[in-house]
Amino acid sequence: MATIPDIPTRVWNHTFKLDPIVRSLLDTDFYKFLMLQMIWDLHRDLPVTFSLINRTTSVRIADEIDEAELRAQLDFARTIRFSKREMIWLAGNSFYGTKQIFRPDFLAWLEDFALPDYELKRADGQYELSFHGPWTHTTMWEVPALAIVNELRARNAMRGLGRFALDVLYARAKARTWEKVERLKKLPGLKLSDFGTRRRHGFLWQRWCVEALKEGLGEAFIGTSNVLLAMDNDLEAIGTNAHELPMVYAALAGDDAELRQTPYRVLENWRRYYHGNLLIVLPDTFGTAAFLRDAPDWIADWTGFRPDSLPPVKGGEQILAWWKERGRDARNKLLIFSDGMDVAEIEAAYRAFHGRARLSFGWGTNLTNDFHGLVDGRSGLDAISLVCKVTEVDGRPAVKLSDNPAKATGTPEEIARYLRVFGAEGFTERKVVV
Repeated sequence: MATIPDIPTRVWNHTFKLDPIVRSLLDTDFYKFLMLQMIWDLHRDLPVTFSLINRTTSVRIADEIDEAELRAQLDFARTIRFSKREMIWLAGNSFYGTKQIFRPDFLAWLEDFALPDYELKRADGQYELSFHGPWTHTTMWEVPALAIVNELRARNAMRGLGRFALDVLYARAKARTWEKVERLKKLPGLKLSDFGTRRRHGFLWQRWCVEALKEGLGEAFIGTSNVLLAMDNDLEAIGTNAHELPMVYAALAGDDAELRQTPYRVLENWRRYYHGNLLIVLPDTFGTAAFLRDAPDWIADWTGFRPDSLPPVKGGEQILAWWKERGRDARNKLLIFSDGMDVAEIEAAYRAFHGRARLSFGWGTNLTNDFHGLVDGRSGLDAISLVCKVTEVDGRPAVKLSDNPAKATGTPEEIARYLRVFGAEGFTERKVVV
């Protein structure tokens, strides 16, 4: 295990060369590599645009973050390449019990990979940050772009704090995290992983959190979505697929009938590349009820579901009922909960489904960025709902509906069309905090 860093000292003394926010192309979520292999094989020349979206509109990011600092961090990320050690690890490591999950020709292409250029503008207190180019390249900007913006907000919020004030801040954050760990230790059979890269307080803090969970939870801590931290800490890299796949396929649909089938076309392609515990369904891109209503029977044989935008218990019950209707025993199936989870939500979902299905939890922003109220008057330390989504595919607008309408993205005209095609059954609007 790597030496635990003295975070307050590093924050107090940090320079750009010592602490770039993104220091490796592995410093991203594992599902990016799984999706990238499929994208590279099937859609490598497809133009796809990703854009930063701040759903916490009350926070004016461009007033908090210096544009020159943001450009410097983005530019530095573009200079990074995969190291020889990283490529050997990707080629030789076992993921989800499978050796050589990545094809040699894909890895050979990845060796020379570099993040593409970006477009950055200011507008009404926000940054308009977009990435244009082949899907194979723009997809890899999503996580590092979010990590850069979130950490720059935190650095700005801590600017002016003295050495001892920083020491106290991180001592409070560590104590808060450890109290959560002690609560989670009381849940027998818990399976939990770190999903906190994209909206983390900072790289060093995420590293501390991962190492704390590894020691504090033991076998209950099954891994991290962060590939670099998985490699450095001898942990399982955790992840499957994301909303971008059905969003892109849907944008390319020729008519409404084809649009309605796009979530299942994604899964048909996915099962050509992966199996076992990687056969996880993310059903809510255009609404879970619509997905389940039209889903072909073979999807009921997949390993599990990751309900994302409904309240966890409501979403889990909906999926258990669907499995029962399809004659499947939910006790053999896996439910993964990961949307805005914190200890109370983990405990509630655990109590609701323990013994009824196999359970796993992805703990994200509320693990790696829970600094709310630790310093008076420093609201910049509060996590916000910042995402980087597909906004255009080959000149066509992309849409995400979500079970929570507050998370919908896309033009009003296209959102209205998708609602006409998929419906809004079961949608539950909730305030989006993270």
